[in-house]
Amino acid sequence: MSHLGHMGEPDKRTLRRELLAVRNRLPAGDVREAAAALAARALELDELAHARTVAAYVSVGAEPGTLALLDALHARGVRVLLPVLLPDNDLDWGVYAGEGSLARVRHGARTALLEPAGERLGPDAVTGADAVLLPGLAVDARGMRLGRGGGSYDRVLARLERAGGRPALVVLLYDTEVRARVPAEPHDRPVHAVVTPSGVRRFPRAAR
Repeated sequence: MSHLGHMGEPDKRTLRRELLAVRNRLPAGDVREAAAALAARALELDELAHARTVAAYVSVGAEPGTLALLDALHARGVRVLLPVLLPDNDLDWGVYAGEGSLARVRHGARTALLEPAGERLGPDAVTGADAVLLPGLAVDARGMRLGRGGGSYDRVLARLERAGGRPALVVLLYDTEVRARVPAEPHDRPVHAVVTPSGVRRFPRAAR
C-alpha cells in the first residue's frame, strides 16, 4: 500500500465510525420516510428509467432503505440482481422476485443479511447490469464513495473494469452523508450519481 494509503486508512476508519454512529441513532420512522423518498428520487433517474438490468442490494438496519425501490423496479419489469456474500467477501448474484424471494442468512458474527433464495448466477453476472446501486457511508464533491470497508464492492468495480463494463454507478445516502471530501485511494473510482431523500446529484467527471 502506498504512503497515502497508510495515511488515508485511519481517516476512513474514523469517518466510518462517526457516520455509522449517526445512522444508528436515527428513529425507525425517519428511516422508513427516507426509504420512500429515496425510491421516488431514484426512479426519476434516467439511468434507472432505461435500465433493463439493475444490480442492487437489500438494506439492513438504519442503512438508507432499498426495498421500496427494489419492488418498484421489479414491478416495472426490470431484472434486479441482488448480492450473495461469499466466504471470501466476494459477491455472487441472484434475481429478485419480490420480498418473498429473500432469505435471511447469517454470516458468522455479522448482522444477518437478506439474500435472494433462488439460483446463483455467479460473480460475473454483475457485468451485464446497466446500472449498479452501491451501498456506502458517504460521497464527496468529486463523486468519491466511502464504503463500509469490507472490500466486496471494490471487487465488483474491479470486475466491471476488467469486463469493459460501463454501467451507471449510483450510491444511495442520507442528505448529511454528502460531504465536501472523503479519503480516497488512487484505485478508487468515482460514482456517477448520488441519490438522497432530497434529490439527485450527478458527478460528470466520472467518465462512462
